Amino acid sequence: MAISVNEAIKTISNIDVNLNYEIIPIESSEDRICAQDVVATICLPRFNNSAMDGFGILYEDKNEKLKIVDTIFAGDNNNRLLEKNQCVKIMTGAKVPDNCTAIIPKEDCQYLEDDFITIPNDIKKFQHIRFIGEDINKGDTLIKIGETINFAKVTLLSSQGISHIKVFKKPKVVVFASGEELKLHYEKAENYQIYNSNTPTFMSRCKELGAQIDFIGQAHDSIESIKELIENSLDADLIITSGGVSVGDADFTKDAFNELDFETLFDGIIIKPGKPTVLGKIDKTHILNLPGNPLASALIFEVFGKLIIQKLIGSNETYHNFISAKMGEDLKNKKGRITVIPGNFDGEYFISAQKRSPGMVSTLSNCNSMIILDENVSNIKKESFVKVLPINWKFFTKNQKEFLTNE
Repeated sequence: MAISVNEAIKTISNIDVNLNYEIIPIESSEDRICAQDVVATICLPRFNNSAMDGFGILYEDKNEKLKIVDTIFAGDNNNRLLEKNQCVKIMTGAKVPDNCTAIIPKEDCQYLEDDFITIPNDIKKFQHIRFIGEDINKGDTLIKIGETINFAKVTLLSSQGISHIKVFKKPKVVVFASGEELKLHYEKAENYQIYNSNTPTFMSRCKELGAQIDFIGQAHDSIESIKELIENSLDADLIITSGGVSVGDADFTKDAFNELDFETLFDGIIIKPGKPTVLGKIDKTHILNLPGNPLASALIFEVFGKLIIQKLIGSNETYHNFISAKMGEDLKNKKGRITVIPGNFDGEYFISAQKRSPGMVSTLSNCNSMIILDENVSNIKKESFVKVLPINWKFFTKNQKEFLTNE
């Protein structure tokens, strides 16, 4: 029996995943999911230092003529203390004397003879001093388990002298399709046959989302052929199939899975396109059976499959996020079922794709996002508020949000 969209998402959020880790160089960690809490072991800055090229002074000497007694460069281990009416010439990033209470930019100072300077009267105490720990304190949590590592996280790691990081291993995903009418793109297709675009699509998409992909061929229209591919794939974290999940006479996929102790988590989702979508598992391997129609299967994967991948890669962000936008045109819809509408978001407006028949293959190549209409929506007026879900970039959140668009 088909379940609601929210029930399907709840089912996905509750699936058990087997997360293993590996340790890799931080330079290779971009877009990987952190498998450890990273805690700062050193403060940043590690010492009080100058934010400017200038002069370090005692604040109470601001109205005095000051004698330049030393020069401190970045990297110097200079422990000199200032005495009354003294100053030190100091460079950006250099360690300031422990009793220094202000840095005066060199361009604000007036140079006198015999290495003396005078400074402005309108200075502030502790100006232009970067204090120890004001950026990062020892003990601060820098990266949490489940967070995605990016260039900025690599900056944090390298600032702590961390060269290697524990990340979750990429999940193994196997993709295949069934159907005698299908030919793979490197095979010759007769006039009565079509090329299988679904398998390459999901292989590419899962790789983009951080999975390791295995290709095992294409099943013939027989239970034994499909069973052979399934049995060969049960070391995977996820198997994705397309086609053979409806009620046609030549749909053998369900029968093949059922002969292998398939546990159904849900059978059908009340959504269009893509109602005949099945999620289940055999032992620890999850199986997502998608419709055969290219656009329908791709959109269903964007709504539900991506959430499964987020779980499998170990991310702590496993729910759709959305961008508030305005509708760029009037949109009519046949209400009664939650509906996925692909289209384009230009930063302000969402424009729906004109071609969106479930069997089309060209639609998503021209789209970067989608909206999902509540079952009661029959008409969205231009300038109306809509919730845009990205397709061509990741946009997830830790907490589930209501992403259905209402009138």
